[in-house]
Amino acid sequence: MPRSQSPASLTDVLNLLRANTRGQQQVSIGDVLDAVGQRSFGPVVLIAGLLTLAPLVGDLPGVPTLLGLLVLLTLGQLPFQQQSIWIPSHLSRRQIERHKLTKGLDWIEKPARFIDRWTSQRLTWLVRGPGRYLTALICMLVAAALPAMELVPFSANGGGLALTLFGIALVADDGLFALLGILFTGGTLWMVISGLMGL
Repeated sequence: MPRSQSPASLTDVLNLLRANTRGQQQVSIGDVLDAVGQRSFGPVVLIAGLLTLAPLVGDLPGVPTLLGLLVLLTLGQLPFQQQSIWIPSHLSRRQIERHKLTKGLDWIEKPARFIDRWTSQRLTWLVRGPGRYLTALICMLVAAALPAMELVPFSANGGGLALTLFGIALVADDGLFALLGILFTGGTLWMVISGLMGL
């Protein structure tokens, strides 16, 4: 897929990440933004969710928190109709080894192809117009909770899954996935609150 074209599916996002980071030993957050497009709010949410779920990436201490911060900074700019996504330079330079990223993408690839077969444009009021901002606010709530999720076993995976569902919804214009994301958000936040009260 041409780099200038916005990704329209989960597989498109994975292909962009592979193609536009090829030949690098280290991949920075800035590289990821460049790979999917500087105005691609949906793909950024999707990538943050996928990397939180991916083995060898999301399991690293601090990574869910870093990805949550990326989502907060990205979606916080959505109402201002920015021409490109701005993030602080110290965050943009944060890196991960590409071989770990590649292994995570390999793990996600087969489920991605399956999910893409089930996406379509439906319930679009949840991902366009005012509904898009509601979805963004819920994504930001999940992202803000990711640091606490690192303290409760397996809850960060729930947060990553919720972000992945919201990302798919925004990329594919599929509001059904946004509804699923809302359900997982509620369940995950309940798990986090219960877990923190039990500490």
